[in-house]
Amino acid sequence: MLEHEKWMNLALEISKEQRALTSPNPWVGCVLVSESGQVFLGKTQPPGGKHAEIMAIDAAGRHARGSTMYVTLEPCSHYGRTPPCTKAIIDSGIKEIYIALLDPDAKVSGEGLKELESYRINCHLGLEAKKVATELLPYLKHRTSRRPFVILKLASTLDGYIAASDYSSKWITGEEALTDAHQLRSESDAILVGANTVRVDNPELNVRLVEGRDPLRIVLGKVDQNRKAQPVLQWEKSPEELLDYLGEKNILQLLIEGGSKVAGSFHKKQLIDKYVIYFAPAFLGDDNGVSMMSGSGIAQISDIWRGKFHDMRTLGQDIRIDVVQKSFDAMIDNLIQLPYGHLK
Repeated sequence: MLEHEKWMNLALEISKEQRALTSPNPWVGCVLVSESGQVFLGKTQPPGGKHAEIMAIDAAGRHARGSTMYVTLEPCSHYGRTPPCTKAIIDSGIKEIYIALLDPDAKVSGEGLKELESYRINCHLGLEAKKVATELLPYLKHRTSRRPFVILKLASTLDGYIAASDYSSKWITGEEALTDAHQLRSESDAILVGANTVRVDNPELNVRLVEGRDPLRIVLGKVDQNRKAQPVLQWEKSPEELLDYLGEKNILQLLIEGGSKVAGSFHKKQLIDKYVIYFAPAFLGDDNGVSMMSGSGIAQISDIWRGKFHDMRTLGQDIRIDVVQKSFDAMIDNLIQLPYGHLK
């Protein structure tokens, strides 16, 4: 089994290289091991391009016959922008396939696995499923809830302030944290800020420090047309309606970047899936500073919201801390066991 885990983990790692390129399609990795031990790799191309399985089969050529495939997500069995991957797998003569997860998309939803098994290909489901589900969580959430995965990103001093009393916030954290934040932007389909953030900071809200596509820019409220963050979608309805709208537009991941009112409103309504906080080794030391979240707070400590640390890393002189709901692991387990074809 360790050998099989090695190849699935390799498929997972190469899938991450496409994280910012494939949306609204899933970023999938595939490893093909020939009977003689040769290894061929494939990863999903941008929309309209070949899927990971086809890339690996093309790379293997005649060596695909009799080989074993490792793929992070169930191969598709329908015609879309590209032909079905199941047909290519069957025609290539692959004898065995390890699949980490079934695809919850209504067009797939177990049909790919059924077709492969009907042609007597030896199929195994669930290898490294939890790791793959964690990586593909924005895609899985969208396909099962019709809403995007929501990340709140904040840069803060150690005493919990994201800006001084005059609302100035450049630069709390250093270059490494800023670059990492741009990586988050490149992986997100949309970015959200409040109108006050646009008026005060006049941000561009694009991807500059890493390679990747610019996200859809959204402002809660109205802003002047001469702001740098143009074009923008100006939204004046509720956060819940926004998430429903973005889900309909195939937005897999929404990144919230500010300010404190927006952060507080989404937090209080429990609409945030992951909190990414960059802490600088700095103190503002001012009661009039802008805190991470504004709005009415809890009345007593027993009502405090508690999550769990998901990841921690240093970025230059700063620290990035990722926090998720306490139910995060249960949510992953639920997605792995979900009876696909039925939205929850």
